[in-house]
Amino acid sequence: MSQALHPMLNIAVKAARAAGSIINRASLDLDLLKVNTKSPNDFVTEVDQAAEQAIIETVLTAYPGHGILAEESGRTHGAKDSDYVWIIDPLDGTTNFIHGFPVYAVSIALAFKGQVQQAVVYDPTRNDLFYASKGRGAFLNDKRLRVSKRTRMQESLVGTGFPFRKGDNFKRYVQMFEAVMQNCAGLRRPGAAALDLCYVAAGYYDGFFETGLNPWDIAAGSLLITEAGGLIGNFTGEADYLYQREVVAGNPKIYGQLVQILSPYTRVIKGDDGAHAEAVPLTTPEAALAQTLAKSAEPARKKGPVRIRKDDVSF
Repeated sequence: MSQALHPMLNIAVKAARAAGSIINRASLDLDLLKVNTKSPNDFVTEVDQAAEQAIIETVLTAYPGHGILAEESGRTHGAKDSDYVWIIDPLDGTTNFIHGFPVYAVSIALAFKGQVQQAVVYDPTRNDLFYASKGRGAFLNDKRLRVSKRTRMQESLVGTGFPFRKGDNFKRYVQMFEAVMQNCAGLRRPGAAALDLCYVAAGYYDGFFETGLNPWDIAAGSLLITEAGGLIGNFTGEADYLYQREVVAGNPKIYGQLVQILSPYTRVIKGDDGAHAEAVPLTTPEAALAQTLAKSAEPARKKGPVRIRKDDVSF
């Protein structure tokens, strides 16, 4: 990378590459991979855990006073009251990884007082490094990123993610899928939201939407999109997407059209009388974060570790 990086972004890059090395080594012998099931269709491997540990050690060695929010360990590491919080997904796309499907990434973001300031998404299979600092632009390796210039929804390529966890509202998603599909040139679902958001920033996609995502899935990608000139929000276009488990992103023109299509499917739907048609109230970031951490800390959901072969795991 030719340009000088912010010192904290440099640490994020170092941590992401360390995690990527662990992932690449493990990908050479997937038959010996040890996999746990967090919930139906939601897997965690020893690689996720080793990669996360490498990231946390790299970050806290450089910034021992910072906080950590990580997918596998929650807030157990780092300072609990710091204004700086590193938001970490050590392996986004675990299901792809355990199948040998080469679409997965390391996602690391640094938030200061709730605002993402630094972001790295590293694709270890392609050695592609997406990164951004607030106010300094978004990059893929040494190339400056800009969102696409398409203005017509009918010509746009849109990324998405299918519901896969127990309790996800699949019927609602099918309605969204149909509404978007009938208005765009094509829909894609590779299976790693962090990369999907990078693809919006790079202009590969014109837009993206998904439900059920956690902060670590989207924190880094959100900064990449805004620094590349795009927009990101919840289904009604508001800025609380990080904690509302619904996100839509795109270049400015396509984003606006996607919001129009998706707003009827938001978690909070208001009727003519102002009453909520769905009993799913908006929540504060703190409450949503607490719910997320509580779910990730439920030991009863985890089954014992098993050694499995790639062909033993199904979507």
